[in-house]
Amino acid sequence: MAQLLLKNGIALIHDESEQVQAVKTDILARGNLIAKIGSNISSPQAEVIDCTDKIISPGFIDTHHHVWQTQLKGRHADHTLVNYYPTGNFTAKLFTAEDTFWGQLGGCLEMIDCGTTSVADFAHINMSPEHNYKAIAATVAAGMRSVYGFSPNPRLSSTVPFTIDMNGLGGHSMPTFDELGKASPWGDGRVTLGLAYDGFPSTPKEYLDMLMAKVDEFGIKVIQTHVLWRPGKPSTPQKIDEHGFLDKRFLTSHSSMSKEDADLYRKRGVHYSSTPSTELQMAMGFPVAAFRDDLGVRDLGSLGVDCHTNNSAFIPGEARIGLQSARAARGEVAAEKGKTPVTVGYTVKEAFNLATIRGAHAMKMEDKTGSIAEGKFADLVIFDAISPSMVCAGVHDPVAAIILHSSPADVETVIIDGIIRKRDGRLVDVKLDESAKQLAGKESVSWKDVATNLIKNRERIQSETEKIDYEDAERKVMEAFYISADDLGDP
Repeated sequence: MAQLLLKNGIALIHDESEQVQAVKTDILARGNLIAKIGSNISSPQAEVIDCTDKIISPGFIDTHHHVWQTQLKGRHADHTLVNYYPTGNFTAKLFTAEDTFWGQLGGCLEMIDCGTTSVADFAHINMSPEHNYKAIAATVAAGMRSVYGFSPNPRLSSTVPFTIDMNGLGGHSMPTFDELGKASPWGDGRVTLGLAYDGFPSTPKEYLDMLMAKVDEFGIKVIQTHVLWRPGKPSTPQKIDEHGFLDKRFLTSHSSMSKEDADLYRKRGVHYSSTPSTELQMAMGFPVAAFRDDLGVRDLGSLGVDCHTNNSAFIPGEARIGLQSARAARGEVAAEKGKTPVTVGYTVKEAFNLATIRGAHAMKMEDKTGSIAEGKFADLVIFDAISPSMVCAGVHDPVAAIILHSSPADVETVIIDGIIRKRDGRLVDVKLDESAKQLAGKESVSWKDVATNLIKNRERIQSETEKIDYEDAERKVMEAFYISADDLGDP
């Protein structure tokens, strides 16, 4: 059984109350588990990693991410949510199953490069059974720990003219869900099946009963759904609860919510994912829910990237943006009263927990990952504490060094399930299974191989997007999702 011994590092370890402390220690991983934490550990069979001047963190947990979208990176910089739908979400129609493999692999590798070890993947790339199989194969190959959220959401039947098929449960969806449910898990248990579905408010009850019966049959532990609420608008969580389905398996995304929704989350044990970059850009709530005091559900929050097409996949970066914007909002409240705040209100340790152990709770994995503890999975990230950006901060306050000073360049080593996936600042080559070998034409691929394929795919996809009438597409999106022109307007 393979062993890794991390020597002389500063480890960020949570106590029984989930408060994080910096401790100088050794960590022994045996197989895929953390076997021992303590001083002066010796194991002749282990590969030793010198962690002098390093910070050892739990792997970061991304609780909302559309991982397949890599070829679309860069196009949403100035987009609103209405702009995003036809240029991002529904562009899945233009992806072949092969494109999906490379997009998913690229998305997973970006996360690993950034120190993310677990993801709740909202995989609305359900264009065919093969699209799902290729996405799962890429996730397994990359080494990521994932809940793959199969998504029978609405999808395009045509790009020209732009035509939305709102019956996401029709066609191949339910047979594919059935096949995936019987095949799960994959990758030695790292990748499990979840459900990612936004149709709960509008789908007839008899079809929801059928869908949820399958969820129960397959033992699915995580059900993802997007929630975007405005005063006077219907509440998705309340509608799900009226159907009798809302429970602790639900992980909602974005979750701009009313106090009534928040009380329902508390009552049912529902967790939510805040995605600061996209939510702040696309007017989905300020400050983001995970940093709001007025709702009483901060402990149910976690952090996600949402769209790495729009922003970096670096979870500490999302924690930073969420933290500082919440501090700013709190400061504005004080300023309106003619006051200057005495405290910042939200701490870097709170932000760190959102990026780690709170994410594990949201994904129903708190007993397995999200913190460094004996018996948990060896999902670990090693930072260079004396890099130009982290030097001195890493000594003074390692948590602050990660949340406020670090970048992906400071992530030296990433370990998932006891296997090194990034070493000395570089992604390790990815070994492929038989189906992926046929697609790639080789047994393993480097990051350069992946990037080459992504750029090639992107060129074809881009040429197809240029044929779309986006003004018409936005009108169709608004009609499909009951968005009135009266709902839109700049300040």
